Amino acid sequence: MSPWTRKPRGLARFRGLSDEASAKSEARRCLTPSNRRNYNATVPEPSAETAYLFRHALLRDAAYEVQLPSDRARLHELAFCLIEEAFGGRAPEPPPLDAIDPQKLEPHPTDLVAHELARHASLAIESLEPPSHELEAGRLLYLRRAAEHADKQFRTDSAVQCWQELAVRLAGTAQAEALRRASIAWYSAGRPKLAEPLARRALDTAREVGNRNLEGITLGNLALVYDQTGRVDLAEQTTQQALALHRENGNRRLQGFELGNLAGVFRESGRLAQAEQTFQQALAIHREVGDRRAEGVALGNLAGVYRVTGRLTEVEPTFQRALAIHREVGNRRSEGIVLGNLANAYRESGRIEQAELTYQHALAIHREVGNRRSEGITLGNLANVYKDANRIEEAERTAMQALAIAREVGNRRFEGIHLCTFGLLELDRRRPGRAREVWRQGETILRELNDTGQLEHQTNAMREACEKAGVPDFDVPGEASE
Repeated sequence: MSPWTRKPRGLARFRGLSDEASAKSEARRCLTPSNRRNYNATVPEPSAETAYLFRHALLRDAAYEVQLPSDRARLHELAFCLIEEAFGGRAPEPPPLDAIDPQKLEPHPTDLVAHELARHASLAIESLEPPSHELEAGRLLYLRRAAEHADKQFRTDSAVQCWQELAVRLAGTAQAEALRRASIAWYSAGRPKLAEPLARRALDTAREVGNRNLEGITLGNLALVYDQTGRVDLAEQTTQQALALHRENGNRRLQGFELGNLAGVFRESGRLAQAEQTFQQALAIHREVGDRRAEGVALGNLAGVYRVTGRLTEVEPTFQRALAIHREVGNRRSEGIVLGNLANAYRESGRIEQAELTYQHALAIHREVGNRRSEGITLGNLANVYKDANRIEEAERTAMQALAIAREVGNRRFEGIHLCTFGLLELDRRRPGRAREVWRQGETILRELNDTGQLEHQTNAMREACEKAGVPDFDVPGEASE
């Protein structure tokens, strides 16, 4: 039975209209884009009574609640149909969630109201008898489109909610993929601690149904979570498992992804020659399969290796090539990350004003896309700029913000780095005892993570600062006095 054939008695009664056709016609007229209100035009003031009735949520809720459940269901059903029609009719079905390498979802006008359509469908389904299979199909369709749209708009909470609601109503591979997409939304927002349980559920489901391709993809996602939360050995093992599965499945594109992730683990654990070689392998595969987005990411990572190995003439051109690709494909998240890394290069070459401006640009993008992890990293780098410029109060305030975000998102590596930064700020404040205590907390974390590169960098910075302040090095036994 079509939703249009039901009798939405409640709406006709509220409107004072005699039948469903009249109610539907009036609602459609109001919702049609050509008849929507011109907000620049002069609008007559409503009567006091009308204003009172429609501006008070309690009265609106009371009027809604006195309706019978079946009438409320029909109101939501009618609202679903009218809103859908006003925004271009039924959206096309997206590619199946369990498709291998699915096509990109094509936009549709209903994407703007997809979450609202899914909500109306759910509320109608709760009380309708007999159940409407067409409304159930609409709920699944618009939950999926709402999740995809929220992802594109960087509305992480909404995206995760929609993916999880969708997963409850699916089974098998499709359910696993919906859970994985919810996990990816949290991960992309720099919230790996929230991403991990969803990725684990997705992995369990993929294994239950025997989907080796999705198992490999989800293992790769889980490895990234381990890496961001400081479990480097586990990240390497899990990435190797994912890579083996992609090779077994013959998926070159995903092999490129995992090689890039593996190279990142090598870089963080100080195996720079191995990292560079593996990034080059990943880059070659991305170019082979024509994946421009992944090519941009690999170039940015390669530039980072050039930077830490002192090949300064190659750093900026490679970052700029990565930045151009990110802008070409509209990858705002990676654009922000590369800008932050480019700002590091400016700072290290003494272009402090340019570095500060570029950090601020990166920070604005991180906040725009909801990337809390990168926001915290960039705040920590800005704190160092302020410290170098002797803007100590700004530096302390910014370093505290960076440290709070690192702890919030579970970024152990940068928690250690920010603690070392904060320790040197305490030294600038002539509090050497406190400085030693805080700096050594950061050193302990970096040592636990076996981050030899950062340990060396932070130790050199500490020794230089201690020599300037005339106090013993923090890694020498003994206590500094206040």
